[in-house]
Amino acid sequence: MSFFDTYGERLIDAIQIHLFYVLSSVLIGFFIALILGILLSRIPRYAKIIMPLLSIFQTIPGIVFVGVLFLYLGMVPATVIIALAVYAIFPVLKNTYTGLMDVKPEYIEAAKGCGMSQIQTLLEVELPLATPSIITGLRMSTIYTVSWSVLAAMIGLGGLGEFIYIGIASNNNAMILVGAIPSAIMAIVLSLLIDVLRRFAIPKGLRSLK
Repeated sequence: MSFFDTYGERLIDAIQIHLFYVLSSVLIGFFIALILGILLSRIPRYAKIIMPLLSIFQTIPGIVFVGVLFLYLGMVPATVIIALAVYAIFPVLKNTYTGLMDVKPEYIEAAKGCGMSQIQTLLEVELPLATPSIITGLRMSTIYTVSWSVLAAMIGLGGLGEFIYIGIASNNNAMILVGAIPSAIMAIVLSLLIDVLRRFAIPKGLRSLK
């Protein structure tokens, strides 16, 4: 109790900051990835070249990327959010592209036969059918981002990583757990919420088609 009397308020602030980084970066990354995934599904010949190039960003260590942005942007939340959003893009992008490419051609032809335009076919047939794959990418991206957000503490921008790094530096296991356990709980809770979203994201009439 004395530990939480001392660090309780600081922990609550760290959780809020950590959650802010996760939600804002995943939201930005999701919309960018969704748009790119749709565009690449229209040019699959070039997507085979572009996708591996975009995946290169995933191979850059997070601490390096955050450090480079820190040199240009300084110690501001945008530094962390931009870095995390870039990392959040690829899981959603890959699954969006895969989901759209897996939509059976006969469904697209049936939509055209009903007089739907390309935009209507995309919005009313392709995206709903690709939703399970897209949501899976969103869940992966969110879970990864919860762990990547720990890097914010390395440039003095708070979050739960602050407790972890202090604990490592001072060989204090309790401090490490105070940062690690809420991070794990946050990842689990957000994953469960995304699973709930997945259940309601697909129109009933399209659930049995794919």
